[in-house]
Amino acid sequence: MEWIYLSPHLDDVALSCGGLVKEQSLAGDRVEVWTICAGDPPAQAVSGFAESLHDRWQIDEEPGDLRRREDIASCMAMGAAYRHFPLPDCIYRLGPANTPQAGTPLYTSEESLWQLPHEAEMGLLAELTQELRRTFPQGCQIVCPLTLGGHVDHRLTRQAAEAAASCLWYYPDYPYALKSPETLDDLRSMGWHETVFSISEAGLQGWIQSIAEHHSQISTFWHQDPARRVPAIDLMKESIRRYCEIQGGVRLWQLPLKQPQQFSI
Repeated sequence: MEWIYLSPHLDDVALSCGGLVKEQSLAGDRVEVWTICAGDPPAQAVSGFAESLHDRWQIDEEPGDLRRREDIASCMAMGAAYRHFPLPDCIYRLGPANTPQAGTPLYTSEESLWQLPHEAEMGLLAELTQELRRTFPQGCQIVCPLTLGGHVDHRLTRQAAEAAASCLWYYPDYPYALKSPETLDDLRSMGWHETVFSISEAGLQGWIQSIAEHHSQISTFWHQDPARRVPAIDLMKESIRRYCEIQGGVRLWQLPLKQPQQFSI
């Protein structure tokens, strides 16, 4: 069987379901991780907001190159092939030509990341949908984010996937799944199908290693605990092991049969 996981950013699949990717690869399935927002920042200076993120990530080289190298190592840990799309992360995207925002950053604050895509990017969805529709292999299983948390790039990825494919699996976005249990309850009440995939110790270790390879991003989600004197990387390992235990593995979701796809997050 062939699986394609759509990752809005260069760490989302590893964070959310890296253990399942590892299990599938161990079982002999062909698994690929396609990262939608994996392109380089613009040649001109990035926004002050983007620079502040670079400081937090402790990046002192070209961020696109570094993060793609991290992702290649992460995919190797999961046993997956990779594909990097040229679209930059929203923190780097500029207004398109022939719009009032031409050449200026569109997402310049933390708050701007958790809203609907900027009106200047309406053409971007159509372009991405066309590319996915053109390149999805026939008969493959497509897995995309549920968009828990509502990040603009997660919204874009899900919308394009739903427009390009008629049958999808969905993964809960980690760590936002921890903060949105009511959303998953709503899916159950609406008749969505939930499938639990068990994760072996080998799968769990692959999951943890795939996240650890994204060195620059660990500080985004985990911080060293001074009281316990536990390094951030160990906190990550604890968190993923606990998440796996609570979920009983990795859970994927599917729409009820014959129900039209709706973007509702």
